[in-house]
Amino acid sequence: MPSLATPPITSNISPWFRAIAYPLGTHVVMPYYFSAIDIEGQQHIPCTGPVILAPTHRSRWDALLVPYAAGYNVTGRYLRFMVSADEMQGLQGWVIRRLGCFPVNTRRVNPASLDHGIKLLQQGEMLVIFPEGDIYRQPQVARLKRGLAKIALQAQSNCAETVKIVPISLSYSERVPRQGCTAQVQIGEAIPVSDYLNASLKQASAQLTQALAQQLKHLHQLKTMTHPSANLQ
Repeated sequence: MPSLATPPITSNISPWFRAIAYPLGTHVVMPYYFSAIDIEGQQHIPCTGPVILAPTHRSRWDALLVPYAAGYNVTGRYLRFMVSADEMQGLQGWVIRRLGCFPVNTRRVNPASLDHGIKLLQQGEMLVIFPEGDIYRQPQVARLKRGLAKIALQAQSNCAETVKIVPISLSYSERVPRQGCTAQVQIGEAIPVSDYLNASLKQASAQLTQALAQQLKHLHQLKTMTHPSANLQ
């Protein structure tokens, strides 16, 4: 009788595939598809230690835009992604699974996905988690889920280094990006998770989630001042 055990969660990066995909994405796909990609705040991305990149989620292109703005070509680090299971389908799923992505069910979270994220941070990796959960087409920041904060706090409780959360605001000149549109990336200052360990997990996760939401809203305001056409169509 076949085993019904749930397969373990992994996020392996294929060495041969990343050697092809990163240069192809950076020098061919992204410049070909977008007429311009404006990135601000890359100096805020730590090049060492456990890091969570926390971008807003506006398009499936986000999975390529984040590595373009904060991946190996910028920090010398390959990214691991916690991605909605719905986005792990089809060609996109085939590609991003080989670039360090692992699925999470945003409707009914699998504890194994959370445990894997915690483990990656404790190993000093850079992890990407979309705190809004799903894709939202409106430009305003949607309500954040607490999963990111809980992962960060639990990782920090058993980690000698400070876990940092980097807020990132992503937007496009078209609500549904199409070839020739522009993309904007606004990266904010890192939030030290160690500053939120003086309360229960429930209280600390609420406080940390609120702090991240405020940072993302601030980045959105800055972006609309410098790029008023972003996400208005």
